[in-house]
Amino acid sequence: MKSYSVVIALVCLIGSSKNAAAMRADTTINYSESTADIVNPERGFYRQQNIFASNYVPLDKNTLIGYRTNQKVNKALYSVSSSLVYVEYILDSFIKTPISASFLKNFNQDCATARAAGVKLIVRFCYVNKAHGGNCGDGICPPYGDASKPVVLNHIKQLKPYLQQNVDIIACMQMGFIGIWGENYYSDYFGDASNSGNGRVLDSNWRDRTAVLKALLNALPKSRMIQVRVPQLKQRYVYGVSAGVQSAALNEAEAFSGTDKARIGFHNDCFLSGPTDYGTYNDYGNSSSPQKDATPALREFEMADSRYTVVGGETCDDTFSPQNDCGPTGRAQQEFAGFHYSFLNSAYNTTVNDDWVTGGCMDEIKQKMGYRFVLRSATISTRVKKGGTIRVALNIQNVGYASPYNARPVQLVLKNKADGKVTAITFKTDIRRWFTGTIDLHQNLALPAGLKPGRYEVYLNMPDAAARISARPEYSIQLANQDLWEAGTGYNKLNAIIQVN
Repeated sequence: MKSYSVVIALVCLIGSSKNAAAMRADTTINYSESTADIVNPERGFYRQQNIFASNYVPLDKNTLIGYRTNQKVNKALYSVSSSLVYVEYILDSFIKTPISASFLKNFNQDCATARAAGVKLIVRFCYVNKAHGGNCGDGICPPYGDASKPVVLNHIKQLKPYLQQNVDIIACMQMGFIGIWGENYYSDYFGDASNSGNGRVLDSNWRDRTAVLKALLNALPKSRMIQVRVPQLKQRYVYGVSAGVQSAALNEAEAFSGTDKARIGFHNDCFLSGPTDYGTYNDYGNSSSPQKDATPALREFEMADSRYTVVGGETCDDTFSPQNDCGPTGRAQQEFAGFHYSFLNSAYNTTVNDDWVTGGCMDEIKQKMGYRFVLRSATISTRVKKGGTIRVALNIQNVGYASPYNARPVQLVLKNKADGKVTAITFKTDIRRWFTGTIDLHQNLALPAGLKPGRYEVYLNMPDAAARISARPEYSIQLANQDLWEAGTGYNKLNAIIQVN
């Protein structure tokens, strides 16, 4: 049985005597929502790969393809299907030297492998991903093993052409480079805010950190965002090393403009892990002020800013229950929505994530991570004169936690029923502004002059913006509706026929 209904309304077109008899038929279709866990691009639970320069094991195509299918995660209680792969490149062989040609070649091949597998990458570079203990303030002791500023800047310069040519399969990039794990905390060269160091980040350290961020923003094409580990780094990049925690967040007029301010998002690698998320919302001070807790102000800043930027990360500690549990007892869904999460690590911390299975909200989190577009109804002109316009009114609801963070076209696709020829007409809309809530896409679309008379099936297509993967269905957005998705094309059927006369 079909899961849609159709209402026909006939509208007389009054014109010259030659066209007085012309009629335009509008059809309104209502659609049924799906609760399926959809593998849509650039969102959801991601899978992780660590690649060491000292023992380079390249990405495997079949493994990446497998991630797109429903797979159990380690010993967790849940399974995930993933379109995103987080890759941490550990530059342990190049702490004092340039990156080798062989590494750059291998990185380029990894990007090609990801493209062939139909996934996208979240990329981070660092120099060390293991801590060592000892008799020091934090129990994580220096030297930490990261690289100096001149080495880091030279490495970014070397990576730039490879980031540029592979931007199509880079969903976003994380700042990395500084400190253990690239988390910008335990660092030998960029300031040590731990109890083993100065306990704060000095002015010179902030300048060095922002110089690295500036180099990364210049290396990565403007179509992509870079995530920083703590929101204060964005404030001090935008407003200077003495900027206060009350500094203004990005606003809608500034959003998606390609400026540095619009391109800096956040990754929280201790999401739902206590009042400050392990220092995520600390004020790390500067040369004239000490480190202190700034959780209320920085949470407010990130909640506002993240409406327009990319946010993701991972959980790290299950001690803080019930904060990290399902609502109404816990705040998991509330926090996902408030900070506009697009993705999360599927494999760490599985103890935290398992709580969402036992608490009954894992399916909801899977569905709502990032964007999730439900088509409620469509009104479409079904009889149009050659060279005329199609009236299209789509009522769409984004029930996800966030809007897409990368631009992509939204197209009405007409497929000729006689010869199968496809014609795409692009809507004037920015899908990055399809925020949580209702999207009223109501436009009159001009038919191409060369479109011949005939009967046309109608589809909605939201393909990738990059030409070399725009025809790949793995990179197109699937509506959360029953029986609309065409897996072979990446089109969403609208269950309407247009007659062009």
